[in-house]
Amino acid sequence: MKLTILGCSGTYPGPRSACSSYLVESDGFRLVLDAGNGSMSELQRHCDLRDVDALLVSHLHGDHCLDLVVNSYARRYHPEGMPPKLPVYGPINTQERLCSAFERWPEDSLADIYDFRTISPGRLDVGPFRIDLERVAHPVEAFGMRVTAEGRSLTYSGDTSACDELVQLARDTDLFLCESAFLDVPDNPPGVHLSGREAGEHATKAGVGRLVLTHLVPWGDAERSREEAAGAFDGPLTLAETGAIYEI
Repeated sequence: MKLTILGCSGTYPGPRSACSSYLVESDGFRLVLDAGNGSMSELQRHCDLRDVDALLVSHLHGDHCLDLVVNSYARRYHPEGMPPKLPVYGPINTQERLCSAFERWPEDSLADIYDFRTISPGRLDVGPFRIDLERVAHPVEAFGMRVTAEGRSLTYSGDTSACDELVQLARDTDLFLCESAFLDVPDNPPGVHLSGREAGEHATKAGVGRLVLTHLVPWGDAERSREEAAGAFDGPLTLAETGAIYEI
């Protein structure tokens, strides 16, 4: 299983990264996790947009889903014609959320472009991947996800604050892709995001093999986030970077 970072910036694109998006590949199948602003540009460095096999959205904040709008143009208007519908797995109202971003509601409600499928807590089989989904702690419905293939696993936190569900989801996972939007300061708003320290604590409690910090906000201090996480987790630890590839 291979993970490629397409975007790792939180809230809005930074000077060196699009917003959250991750390409996971196994046995020739391409699964994209989230489609944050600007991420479809980086995706084209690794494959044609029309060659993605499925896309899974963790939650409906714009920095995780809105590049599905521009991706619909790439699929609808390509001179070689429209490809088959792309399965898009997401929270309830994913279709409505995307259609509302257009100047006029699309006549086909994007149903000619995407095959929308609503997710819920539990297990999902997508291509060669077994995906376990759990709700995590965020102001909107949001899911963490554990992706397993070829006997290996990747757990992606999505956006979340501290929660036991994320620890259970990530238990003994090989790679833990965990958001770290906040620095460890006392005035962080509750119930929104993790700090580097909290990401490290979740990784330690879950006994993960490797921790990769992501959703790093442009105004933050990524190296300080890494140091905070390293103080709570003594395993392999890196900061997500656009274009980085991890063989899992």
